[in-house]
Amino acid sequence: MPNDTYTRMMWNVPFEGTRVRTQPQPYENSVEPSVIQILSNSNTCFRIGETWILRGDHIRRQSQRRNRGEEIAMAPDWCYSSLCKSSSINTNPILLFSSFYHTPSFSCSSLPVSKRTQRRSASGISLLSLWLVWYSANREVLLRAFKKREVGSPPREVYKEEEREEEMTITSAVRIAIRKLVVKERTILEGVPDNVVATSGSTSGPVEGVFLGAVFNESSSTHVVSLGTLRDVRFMACFRFKLWWMAQKMGDRGRDIPLETQFLLVETKDGSQIESDGAGEENQIVYTVFLPLIEGPFRACLQGNSRDELELCLESGDADTKTSSFTHSVFISAGTDPFATITSAIRAVKLHLKTFRLRHEKKLPGIVDYFGWCTWDAFYQEVTPEGVEAGLQSLAAGGTPPKFVIIDDGWQSVGDPTGGIKSIVNIAKQKHGLKYVYVWHAITGYWGGVRPGVKEMEQYDSLMKYPMVSKGVVENEPVWKTDVMTLQGLGLVNPKNVYRFYNELHEYLASAGIDGVKVDVQCILETLGAGLGGRVELTTQYHKALDASVARHFPDNGIIACMSHNTDALYCSKQTAVVRASDDFYPRDPVSHTIHIAAVAYNSVFLGEIMQPDWDMFHSLHSAAEYHASARAISGGPIYVSDAPGKHNYELLKKLVLPDGSVLRARLPGRPTRDCLFSDPARDGISLLKIWNMNKYTGVIGVYNCQGAAWNSAERKNTFHETHSGAITGTIRGRDVHLIAEAATDPEWSGDCAVYCHKSGELITLPHNAALPVSLKVLEHEILTVTPIKVLAPGFSFAPFGLINMFNAGGAIQELRYEVKSGAQLSELEGGYEGEGNGVAEERMENRSTELVGVVHMEVKGCGRFGAYSSAKPRRCTLGSIEVDFIYNSSFGLVTLNLSHMPEEGQNVHVVKVEI
Repeated sequence: MPNDTYTRMMWNVPFEGTRVRTQPQPYENSVEPSVIQILSNSNTCFRIGETWILRGDHIRRQSQRRNRGEEIAMAPDWCYSSLCKSSSINTNPILLFSSFYHTPSFSCSSLPVSKRTQRRSASGISLLSLWLVWYSANREVLLRAFKKREVGSPPREVYKEEEREEEMTITSAVRIAIRKLVVKERTILEGVPDNVVATSGSTSGPVEGVFLGAVFNESSSTHVVSLGTLRDVRFMACFRFKLWWMAQKMGDRGRDIPLETQFLLVETKDGSQIESDGAGEENQIVYTVFLPLIEGPFRACLQGNSRDELELCLESGDADTKTSSFTHSVFISAGTDPFATITSAIRAVKLHLKTFRLRHEKKLPGIVDYFGWCTWDAFYQEVTPEGVEAGLQSLAAGGTPPKFVIIDDGWQSVGDPTGGIKSIVNIAKQKHGLKYVYVWHAITGYWGGVRPGVKEMEQYDSLMKYPMVSKGVVENEPVWKTDVMTLQGLGLVNPKNVYRFYNELHEYLASAGIDGVKVDVQCILETLGAGLGGRVELTTQYHKALDASVARHFPDNGIIACMSHNTDALYCSKQTAVVRASDDFYPRDPVSHTIHIAAVAYNSVFLGEIMQPDWDMFHSLHSAAEYHASARAISGGPIYVSDAPGKHNYELLKKLVLPDGSVLRARLPGRPTRDCLFSDPARDGISLLKIWNMNKYTGVIGVYNCQGAAWNSAERKNTFHETHSGAITGTIRGRDVHLIAEAATDPEWSGDCAVYCHKSGELITLPHNAALPVSLKVLEHEILTVTPIKVLAPGFSFAPFGLINMFNAGGAIQELRYEVKSGAQLSELEGGYEGEGNGVAEERMENRSTELVGVVHMEVKGCGRFGAYSSAKPRRCTLGSIEVDFIYNSSFGLVTLNLSHMPEEGQNVHVVKVEI
């Protein structure tokens, strides 16, 4: 294996940090609850909502009201109105912002000037001149206050009535009213504290959004504040149960929300069960998404407490990086479609932060459309060129050739080189026809970083750092107290030199023919920010350098992010398009398999908006092999195994892999169906997990019994728990594929679907809203292809499924077109008429001319058994220009035909035509 300066990484593999929890203290003589913000600890200005006000020595509780289109805010020594309409004032270019901004109206008694100045004023100095003297001395403070807003930018409406409880209107959909967070007339949070700040999200996305922050009495590197009490809801949280990884947790009140929650989706029950502030939508389910964000050098997360309060936790990761004021730490958005609500919320966050891009805006690397192999579980850290070649050979020998390989941890050798990484690349590509070769490295180089003091590494100026792990992570994962990385430290490349480090490493790899990298151990950066500006600053510096290097050296955007589930990294990723979706596949850990499938599905609800989730490798020869394999088929991400050479289940792999090494990839990230979002399929003993995805003309649903094992909050690890040993029954509907209407070619589609069950081979037609029961035991699954039924003519309907020998059958259908013709139009195709007498032929032609014939044109990728639903036996089927045999089962309406080989060279698809 190779030996060079880029592989001299050291094994020092993170130290219990201390996070001070500062309970928020109410402001003395506070102004409007939920809206006050102090500007840079200045004694000159304060802000109410978007209104900046020059302040005296004390702030007294006063009213803010709207009067004849103007907003007025009052303080004891000063009185201010909207922009003065005096032409002499408006001629000052600094003040030509907009009538929406608030500047002083002038009163000699209100100005904090000396007695001498007051005497001069009394002697005839104009009030305007007097104000300009004051303005000159405070110009920079004012400019900071206005924050260089654009001319004409509308205000975010904030007002208060003195005679009633305070109310702050954010938008029509989300607002804080009477210390409650109200979403579409449902109360989500009660008892919102006075120091919580709300800012409309309308300039960053949909009007249904609002940002929350908080103001604290003292600056600190860590803050915790309650956002209010959460009860009588259902929620799904994605939280970090390990430093590296998220998992799902369901509950119905604040105390159920775990530490380190980074994504929270709340379902409010209908208006008959909770308090409703109005009518009209009270019986409609509303989904509210909470997204804790990055604000400046601070990273936010959510957690619950024993009083059912939803708490906001803010950390910089550096004792010297402090502040006391936050305005945009959490984004909250709501809607009646959970998936659309999540998408619009994260889009709004992207527009606000401007630090990351969405999944569909990034280039997906080519590996996602091919079958691959990873060396990890086959060899762990004992990777050799001989082992790599043996693995590639044995997979190809069974008719399932890999087209990419990930050479995982262990290739970086410090021994004498014998052939180098380039020799392995040459063997893989030239001898075995691979398209892509990836290699593994940690974001810090290796687990323990880059050793300081090594001559070959001096240019990187590595620093010895000892991880300081946040309190929430340590409580969820106590092993950090004694972890080797915590105790021995890590050699961190100086952030000033990290681009050089990545550039030289990746330049070396690219020159050897490497096409991409799996970048691991990413969350370790959050523990190393002390003295370097904090966790967010360090993570941002590293990821900017990583993105730039990958873009330069791996033009296919060849990168997979791994051990990277903190929002520090997720919200600064502009380049990386593939992210590992969960903790590892553990072939020797029986408790892990059901947990893995549930975790990847629920994590993809959040991760899938930013990157394409990778559901990890698996073993094809394993007791849970089919359970894992079927899930990978509908994940939408890359499909690869980590089999040891010679240990394969080829029949199983052929349900995933075509003879050319390509796969039938679904078009989206696989996610739980709408009715599964808030059930707990790992813990509740009664629920099945249903996962949906889309192909171009079909949908697909995977159904899994994941009961019996989950993360144990008391033991802080994954454990088995008692569960019902028999089968659990759930139901399937066509609409479980959330976007199934997009697969219908008919805008007038009725909602009726045809469903093909992969394991049982059954075909069922499901009328709109009809349900199909499915019963499964633990570790059992079923895959169902769902296709909208096309009515060609009365009594004639059709719905293609695709290659039904494959898990994701519908992924084979690349094009689909229907047409209806009269029999006469098709007569020239009926070769059977040619040998008949003229009289017989004429009679049959006359009868045929009045009939309608449906013709289905399809382009199909791959080879195997093609299946479709047809309400009537087809007249004939053709493959290209050749008529082929088919089988029709009149009991189910299933028509099948055999595509015995891959498309001819130079063609990507088979052209299939069915006449009915």
